[in-house]
Amino acid sequence: MAEATLSKDANANAMDVTAPEALSAGEVIQLPDGRIGVTAGLAGFASGDPATLLTAGQFTFAKTADVVCLDGGRAYFDKSASTITPLQTESADNVYAGVFVGDAASAATTCVVDINVEQRTVWDMHGGAADTVIVQTTGTTKLEWSGGTAQFAFSTNAEAEKVDILSKVSIPVTQPMIFESIWEVVTAADADVADLSVGLANATHASDADSITESCFFHQDSGADLNLDAESDDGTTEVAATDTTIDIVAGTPKEVWIDARDLTDIQMYADGVLVLDSTVFKLDAATGPLKALWHFEKSANDTAGVVQLHRMILRTTDVT
Repeated sequence: MAEATLSKDANANAMDVTAPEALSAGEVIQLPDGRIGVTAGLAGFASGDPATLLTAGQFTFAKTADVVCLDGGRAYFDKSASTITPLQTESADNVYAGVFVGDAASAATTCVVDINVEQRTVWDMHGGAADTVIVQTTGTTKLEWSGGTAQFAFSTNAEAEKVDILSKVSIPVTQPMIFESIWEVVTAADADVADLSVGLANATHASDADSITESCFFHQDSGADLNLDAESDDGTTEVAATDTTIDIVAGTPKEVWIDARDLTDIQMYADGVLVLDSTVFKLDAATGPLKALWHFEKSANDTAGVVQLHRMILRTTDVT
């Protein structure tokens, strides 16, 4: 017997299964390999009948209300609501569905997804080369990796400390780019002496992210001030840290995106919602190149603080 026998054309976008239950036309189910399948045809299938599921192609779905979808972003199918969301959650009810085709505004009721297509990035913290520099004197500032999560922790020594992750991959400012990250504060510092900055930057800094010459950040003073701020500085125009009116909750992940496809008017998103839409964040005077940066710092204080970084990626596009 041959080692492999063709059973279906390799370019076929369908899978034949036994319907696990009655399936209506266009119904979405999850396959054993984790992909989604869309019921083919117009009539549907009865439970136990041979059924055909489409496993590739661009499909229009109902969209979760009040969130934005960005072209090329990751799409998840919410089984309980039968809608597509751009937000990754820890619930098994949300399964990876593919990538968005085009943007979808917050008010839009539908979105288009290229199903079962993996998102392509130019840099991903999970496997992408990066630099980390820990600044401390006698303390034990830590960066530990566990299960795909990077955990940053200050020591209780009364000293200035800093820990960061800076991507080795850089993107020229002539290239439209999008930054994405998911992180959470585990233990807030007990005083407003710790600063957390995450986003785009041309470099890192040993003690003060605000001193980086070119950057666009989400920022949080990880002590009593739980405000999530946004800021930018391109060496010519500086937009100071501005309250997005969204608060950080310890133990709750926060997903943020920086849409820098237009460096003259960068859009900032928190949990799929556009924030500070009347504020013009910009990097058009920057010379770059720009990298992904996670920067956690504290001044000379004995406060501790623990933050986890679950995801950080950079992606680019020529289609804007």
